[in-house]
Amino acid sequence: MARRERGLSASAADGGGGKAAELKEKLRGLVKAIVEDDDYTTRHAEDAIATLSTLRDLKRASPSSFDDFSFPVPPEFRCPISTELMTDPVILATGQTYDRAYIQRWLDEGHRTCPQTQQVLSHTNLTPNYLVRDMIAQWCKEHAIEMPKPVQDINQVVSNADRDHLDSLLHKLSLSVPDQKEAARELRLLTKRMPSFRTLFGESVDVIPQLLSPLSPNTAHVHPDLHEDLITTILNLSIQDDNKKVFGEDPTVIALLIDALKSGTIQTRSNAAAAIFTLSALDSNKHIIGKSGAIKHLLDLLEEGQPLAVKDAASAIFNLCLVHENKGRTVREGAVRVILKKIMDHILVDELLAILALLSSHPKAIEEMGDLGAVAFLLAIIREGTSERTKENCVAILYTICYGDRTKLKEVREEEKANGTLSKLARHGTSRAKRKANGILERLNRSPCLTHTA
Repeated sequence: MARRERGLSASAADGGGGKAAELKEKLRGLVKAIVEDDDYTTRHAEDAIATLSTLRDLKRASPSSFDDFSFPVPPEFRCPISTELMTDPVILATGQTYDRAYIQRWLDEGHRTCPQTQQVLSHTNLTPNYLVRDMIAQWCKEHAIEMPKPVQDINQVVSNADRDHLDSLLHKLSLSVPDQKEAARELRLLTKRMPSFRTLFGESVDVIPQLLSPLSPNTAHVHPDLHEDLITTILNLSIQDDNKKVFGEDPTVIALLIDALKSGTIQTRSNAAAAIFTLSALDSNKHIIGKSGAIKHLLDLLEEGQPLAVKDAASAIFNLCLVHENKGRTVREGAVRVILKKIMDHILVDELLAILALLSSHPKAIEEMGDLGAVAFLLAIIREGTSERTKENCVAILYTICYGDRTKLKEVREEEKANGTLSKLARHGTSRAKRKANGILERLNRSPCLTHTA
């Protein structure tokens, strides 16, 4: 993995100036190849961009005089966890000194031992090490280096040790199945509990292919546990906003999520649906995922009715249907029948009615709802239900049906005569429910088939 070096890292400590010179020389060669050779490859351009990015980060690491930094950082000034120059040294109960951000993260993860000595901690209080801090400040002053500022957000701490650990885990994914399973399990746990670890996956274009390599189409059979852990890792990574666009625009990621929806264990399928839900937070991803064919498999998962997966599938479908073009796709895949059946079985009524309300703007959905007896059922829910949100979605759907298919007014008229269902909702519902109910009642009042007395 091509990593960006940040801060006074271990590699920088061994010779920042030499590293910069090496990168500049490499860049000269790449630019020369691009400018002078007619048969240069896209790899030359990609390498040039990566080299420029690394040079930029080296420059930012020490704005004062990083290019001239060619002396080692004393080992006692480096945090044992991050291996980087400490910015806020503190003393642990065992007497060992660490940078506050890194040892605090260690403690927050539930560890109650010293990372260096493995001793059980008598307490977790952190005592500022003023002596070491003053020594670091003096050392920075002597070498004309700007003293790095302490990390403010522990959750965003990323160390070179983290990068090395990720490299090690990605390498294991290219080895035997037991090694792959061990690495995938750890990646799943790390990406779940460490937001900072998720950011590492955006530092290089090579990381995602390495992560997904065990799921390659050339692999004859993927162990179910390995499959589940890797798909769940994608889910965890998709939570990171910076990863959403990258994942959504990667056809390999979307294809693997669809494959997981079709052939994974129920937990794998559920997590694949959850990943699609998370990725579809971006409108651009809604369009991409909609075109990929994922909706059909989400509906299959919804129809099967496994409690573990139904909610994830429903959430993903709802998000995707927030863009108009996906409504038509969802209706064509038979969503109205599947959703009405689930609602009639009293499964996720609120969530599925919200999807149906979105779909009711599509003419074919209105036609199907009429054919499947939705009007009488929706009226019954309004009459007998207790949830204000449920009633609101029901009357919103009815409003659209009545304006799209005048023949359904007869059912509404008979219900109103017998129970005054909409009149009650017009008086006591939410503001949106009142508007929709009054709209239907006004239409009934204009109908020659009914003398309405609300």
